[in-house]
Amino acid sequence: MTGDATHTAGPAQALPVADRGTVRRSVAELARAEKRSVSLALALHIAAAVAGLAAPWFIGRIVDRVSAGAPASGVDVLALAIAGCVVAQILLSRTAQNVGNRFGERANATLREDFVARTLRLPIGVVERAGTGDLATRSSVDVTTVGNAVRQVVPTVLIAAIRLLLIVGAAFLLHPALGILILAGAPTSLTVARWYLRRAPQAYLAEGEAGSELTESLTATAEGARTVEALRLAGARTREGTARIARQWQTRRATLALRTVFFPVVETGYALPAAAMLLAGGYFLSEGWVTLGAVVAATLYAQQSIEPIDHIMIFLEQAQRGVASLSRILGIGLVAPEPRGVATAPPGQRLVVRGARFCYPGGRDVLHGIDLEVRPGERLAVVGPSGAGKSTLARLLAGIDLPREGVVSLGGVAVTDLDPAERRRRIALVTQEHHVFIGTVRDNLAFAAPGASDQDMCRALAAVDADWFAELPDGLDTALGDGARALHPADAQQLALARLVLADPHTLILDEATAALDPTTARRTERSLAAVLHGRTVIAIAHRLYTAHDADRVAVLEQGRITELGSHDELVRAGGAYAALWHSWHGDKA
Repeated sequence: MTGDATHTAGPAQALPVADRGTVRRSVAELARAEKRSVSLALALHIAAAVAGLAAPWFIGRIVDRVSAGAPASGVDVLALAIAGCVVAQILLSRTAQNVGNRFGERANATLREDFVARTLRLPIGVVERAGTGDLATRSSVDVTTVGNAVRQVVPTVLIAAIRLLLIVGAAFLLHPALGILILAGAPTSLTVARWYLRRAPQAYLAEGEAGSELTESLTATAEGARTVEALRLAGARTREGTARIARQWQTRRATLALRTVFFPVVETGYALPAAAMLLAGGYFLSEGWVTLGAVVAATLYAQQSIEPIDHIMIFLEQAQRGVASLSRILGIGLVAPEPRGVATAPPGQRLVVRGARFCYPGGRDVLHGIDLEVRPGERLAVVGPSGAGKSTLARLLAGIDLPREGVVSLGGVAVTDLDPAERRRRIALVTQEHHVFIGTVRDNLAFAAPGASDQDMCRALAAVDADWFAELPDGLDTALGDGARALHPADAQQLALARLVLADPHTLILDEATAALDPTTARRTERSLAAVLHGRTVIAIAHRLYTAHDADRVAVLEQGRITELGSHDELVRAGGAYAALWHSWHGDKA
């Protein structure tokens, strides 16, 4: 059973992207949720950085002692202190990294779980109009990028920033003039970083969007491979894919152009502090402002500053990717969720459509003032030419789409005012396109009825004449999906219909649900379903007219309007559009 159709109108509509404020609040909430781990990791990293700063200071003291002719015993003590600081730095850094990695994995798991929850709350219509490429890219590439950022980029940048501040502070403690010299490369780095940050966010968002478009194009081509081959569309699809690849290549060239400016300029600034320290430090030493040990220590600090600056600048580029990906992930949550109605409707009530008009975004009305009543327990067939609006009407009846005007109600309660869980329990829409989830046959059936027993599942499969089930080697435990047993499209449809039997809805909407079955199997399956669902309200979108022949009433839909409504015999006698369809179809069968 499904709660959707795969109909889309027009080009895919990109899902929203969160702004920087939303991203900052999300990161802050994540940090608050793990404040103990974050605080412990920061404390350990600060202690490790302080231990790392001690070595240059002790080396400076050694230089001063040797210059002053101090005894070697004092130098040995300082050398041992340096060794102790190095060991302490290693141990503290290792512990801090373990704490940070555990935090990173928990944060990554939280982000993934939140993303899945947000995705499952998306209205079905939004998912369909967005297309598979955008959502697939966000759920794979973007989630992975953010996970790497949480585990590596954020801790590395934060730790490097703390180390850099401590190094600069230590240089100022040696002498304020030496502290100023260690900042000699700052103007160059800050200027190019500002230039980069103004351009990088949009560039990486554009790259992500181009990746989504490419995925969408390749997915559409792969899923429609048989159609492409049958209609000789290989050339057109190749050109389409080439255009998408060219678009992605352009966006990646744009981000690469930023990096080719950013990194060389930053790297030229690395040598400035040490060079300034040696040149100006010599002058300060000759003037007696500082000792030789202070100049040596400050120069070592200048060398030490290269690593954290390098980490900040390198991971700044990856951080932009992470921020762009996080913006795309959080954008899922900006989509208005499906209305959470609280009303309930008593069972066995009429499904009524009054004055319903509907249009897809950016298009004209597909339905024009539909008025229809479906009585409890009635079998209604909806027939009409392709493009008449039959599937759109099915979606309105199921509450997936909202009418632009008018109302669809069940027992006097608007379908959209019903709680979504109750609406899906009361009204089920089954289309001709079904998904087989990775898992066992039991897993696939349990989606419709988690509490169903094995006997219930076997009876449901038998009810839809799923003869193939008897040939499965492990029965309900047979693995299905990618890398396991692949079901024929007709078998997948019967699996979906078995879900329907287990779900046991009050109202069933079949949107050409047996289209993938051959006529004989479809006829047998529909008869089996009719027996199982006796007493239920059934609305069948039919392209095989024997479905209409067996229905209580037939509604003929033409150009978005119901032009005829009555029983099969009544409409045949009326000699209208349905009679013409029936005679044409029946004549083909004769």
